[in-house]
Amino acid sequence: MDFKKTKKKFSYFIGWLLLTIFSAIIRKTPWQYLYVLSRHMGLLGYSMAGRQRKIALDSLTTAFGNQKPPEEIRKIAQDCFIYMIKSGVEVIYMTERPDFLKQRMQLVGKEIIEQALARGKGVILVSAHFGNFPVMLARLSVEGYKVAAIMRPMKDAKVEKLFLRNREKLNINTIYSQPRKTCVENSIRALRENSLLFIPLDQNFGTAGVFVDFFGRKAATATGPVVFAQRTGAALIPCFIIRQKDDTHTIVFEPALRLEEGKTEQETIEINVQKITSIIETYIRQYPAEWSWIHRRWKSKMQEPV
Repeated sequence: MDFKKTKKKFSYFIGWLLLTIFSAIIRKTPWQYLYVLSRHMGLLGYSMAGRQRKIALDSLTTAFGNQKPPEEIRKIAQDCFIYMIKSGVEVIYMTERPDFLKQRMQLVGKEIIEQALARGKGVILVSAHFGNFPVMLARLSVEGYKVAAIMRPMKDAKVEKLFLRNREKLNINTIYSQPRKTCVENSIRALRENSLLFIPLDQNFGTAGVFVDFFGRKAATATGPVVFAQRTGAALIPCFIIRQKDDTHTIVFEPALRLEEGKTEQETIEINVQKITSIIETYIRQYPAEWSWIHRRWKSKMQEPV
């Protein structure tokens, strides 16, 4: 018997079971009490999830080590855990209540995507694992837009199935990042159907992407949004969802980016991926607890030229 595989399957089962139980509780709980519950759960998660806490603190120190004192870094990491729990609770509660979803989120810069969609070539919404982006997608779908999103499937297939079912209820087209050829084909199809295609551009992409500056260090970054914009003529619009003090949300659309031309195709891609990454960094600096610091963003290292 493979003990590691058995242990992993058991942990996935327990995770799925707890999610199912908590989902049932959350759906029956008045929303006013959910944020109190979420805060306590987030604090508990921060204290118990040692590995994830260490990754968050290490990542924050990499980004802000010379700019913020250790106590502020710890506070941001703690708030990050609280926000992640709040976001998970909101996904479960809000996605079944479209009217409530509208009440809790306002759109700023909606005219930007309206003008872009009028061209009929689709819109690439480039963003990050920032704020409660899953409910942002739900809000846009409820608003009447065709919405598609490129996502990595969760490791636990049962949990992924639960969230996929929720997205399907809201008419959100899930495009999995692998296999890559299928992802590219489905993404281009979505843009040709004049959809909003959401692409997060903030995770480590290994050696397949390009290395750009992110908080003063080189980070391996995907090129998809720029390549899709070049191939389809779709507008490239940065967008972010920001949690307010009262736990409502504001969805902000930045003006469409104009692609800058470099001396070579590779340079053109690098220049524009850097532009997008710099916008993402600006938002993270302004709202640091909104970003998912438990990801090893700088894991891949740039190879030195021989």
